[in-house]
Amino acid sequence: MTLLVTGGAGFIGSHFLRIMREQYPSLRLVCLDKLTYAGSREAIAPLLEDNRFRFVKGDICDGETVFTLFDEERPDAVVHFAAESHVDRSIEDPALFLRTNVLGTGVLLDASRAFGVRRFHQVSTDEVYGDLPLHGGVSPFTELSPLRPSSPYAASKASADLLALSYFRTYGLPVTVSRCSNNYGPWQYPEKLIPTAIAHALRGESVPLYGSGENVRDWLWVEDHCRAIELILHKGREGEVYNIGAGCERSNRALVGELLALLGLPRDAVVQVPDRRGHDLRYALNAEKLMRETGWRPQVSPERGLALTVEWYRKHPERLQTVAERGRESRLGVSEAGGLRG
Repeated sequence: MTLLVTGGAGFIGSHFLRIMREQYPSLRLVCLDKLTYAGSREAIAPLLEDNRFRFVKGDICDGETVFTLFDEERPDAVVHFAAESHVDRSIEDPALFLRTNVLGTGVLLDASRAFGVRRFHQVSTDEVYGDLPLHGGVSPFTELSPLRPSSPYAASKASADLLALSYFRTYGLPVTVSRCSNNYGPWQYPEKLIPTAIAHALRGESVPLYGSGENVRDWLWVEDHCRAIELILHKGREGEVYNIGAGCERSNRALVGELLALLGLPRDAVVQVPDRRGHDLRYALNAEKLMRETGWRPQVSPERGLALTVEWYRKHPERLQTVAERGRESRLGVSEAGGLRG
């Protein structure tokens, strides 16, 4: 069996590839990645010498590249991580997100149809649902919640989800969609909140936070996310959407406080910066459908996951260098770790 993973050199995709290799030694893995700023060959270095692994540098929007690869490899399944994912960048340049996240997904869907792919899995984000109020006890989003994206990034992912599901309805392409909450863990690009906070703290600087820092996110250990996708590939029903959330809600301020405590620094070592335009208040997902149909459960608590993440970045300070190289920005460098984040 051959599995094609797009965006496999990114944060989540690289974890997924390593897990799949560990679980399925005989599986042929093909990684298609453009290697933009957020991708890294280092993240998949252990696989590059594997004779059952192939890396292809290419753009999912390039039909010739995609169709040639499908013709050569004839993948049985596709897991589609590749996406532009940083909300702030989408506010600055929406067209890039529309091209990659919508048109690129369309190219992959067309190739999957043409070559008889047996499962196309679209990896998406909780941000397609918009946000929930901070107060009032409103229940988390379910798969039936309306799509109300707030940012160009979230709108592009919602569009890609709907496009994938339309290929199931119209053409019978075996499609599944997953929408995850905020991922964190090793190898995350340092524009996201957790590695950015660690980078500033390790340099002895205050950690910048958007607005009051009261915005709430549900935090999901990256390997728990990857194992959920593995289960959806095996047990998920075609044409269905599955939420992947850990039920570990934290405000951005509280999360940064936990990180600072792990680093032995005072919890108030933060500085407020102007809030993001259209900043969503709260994300929370109901993952009961996924748990019921696949048996998935998150395995790593946020306390353990944050400790493991801090320790990894302490040992790999080069992965945080980008923050310094970008002038130690406080706006574009600080975002919640939202979206597909791969």
